[in-house]
Amino acid sequence: MNFLLGLVAGALIAAIATIAAARDPGVQTALGLRPAAPLPMTAPAPTRPEKPCVAATPVPPGVGSPDMLLSRRRFWSVAP
Repeated sequence: MNFLLGLVAGALIAAIATIAAARDPGVQTALGLRPAAPLPMTAPAPTRPEKPCVAATPVPPGVGSPDMLLSRRRFWSVAP
């Protein structure tokens, strides 16, 4: 009985993994189920230089310090 249950469970896992893999477009192309996408014949569009990210709000002091997680005050000030 254990052998049969294991066989059924293994078959279900294999079937689900096969279906999940076959839904991936890359796998479909590799198996020949979908033709490969043709390469575009046009030149790529010029890209704009990216601006550096600027924080919208200032970071409050103490953010990222170990005291945030391990502070005794934090453990004793928890409201019910």
